[in-house]
Amino acid sequence: MNQRAQSKAEELRAAQRPFATAQVVRAEAPTSAKPGAAAVITPEGGIFGWIGGGCAQPTVIEQAQAALRDGQPRLIRISPQSGPAVPGVAQFSMTCFSGGTLDIFIQPELPRLRLVLLGRSPTAHSLACLGAAMGYTVDVFAPGAPREDFPDARQVHDALDLRGFDFGPTNAVVVASQGEYDEEALEAALATPVPYVAFVASGKKWQSVRAFLEGRGVAAARLDAVKAPAGLDLHAVEAEEVALSILAEIVMRLRSGALALPESAPQARPQAPAQALDPICGMTVEIQSARGHSHHAGRDYYFCCPGCKKTFDKDPARYLKAG
Repeated sequence: MNQRAQSKAEELRAAQRPFATAQVVRAEAPTSAKPGAAAVITPEGGIFGWIGGGCAQPTVIEQAQAALRDGQPRLIRISPQSGPAVPGVAQFSMTCFSGGTLDIFIQPELPRLRLVLLGRSPTAHSLACLGAAMGYTVDVFAPGAPREDFPDARQVHDALDLRGFDFGPTNAVVVASQGEYDEEALEAALATPVPYVAFVASGKKWQSVRAFLEGRGVAAARLDAVKAPAGLDLHAVEAEEVALSILAEIVMRLRSGALALPESAPQARPQAPAQALDPICGMTVEIQSARGHSHHAGRDYYFCCPGCKKTFDKDPARYLKAG
């Protein structure tokens, strides 16, 4: 990866912002990009680095944005000829491509999951230790808990107020107060937009706390979503075992995409951009970043490059008829 792309990746990683990397892993001449060429793509479609010219970049950006939405890597092939299907390779035909074929691997890099713990119980301590070991960002909200009690946490807050907390794209909130300010902690957790809220307690205790929160006006749908008792049923007994069962459930939900903030939340994952079809080469073009635009017979047309626009403008009727 070149220095510009590497610097951008480090900058985005430090800021806990999502991005995707695209790397050419195979090329058939003639191509301007060679194996090893790489770029960083942001959710907004910014590209830093080099993975090919104007006909390759729009497809790479589109597929990188798709990878950021679903969290899955992909291998794509960009070629002027459509060949036989290859398992695991998504093929894109580019008629304006000057020649050659590029195979490009796209890898999304999403910010680390944020594990938010409410409480200072032994289970909370075990969750902080194991969560940090798994690479999660751990924040603790526990009145009366000294900072040194949670050496693995990024921050320890001496209050239960989560208003204004900077939640990331994926989050898990676990109330592990275990008899100490349970109601207050759970009410604070349910006031957040985080879809996964777990409560470390017995079923009987949860019913009692639920009745209290219903009396406080917490919506039934929000209460129905609480995972209580927390974690998978591993017959856990010790605090470390309970923490393990909770983290096992978090992993299961994380891999299914169930820990992302709702789409309406400020930090929701990027939406697919508006697109149009280039009437000359047949490429799918993002309208916002199109490199050419023409208006003809009351309609707008968008192009992947100035060359396609120039060809269209010479005789629009010819290409619209062909299309």
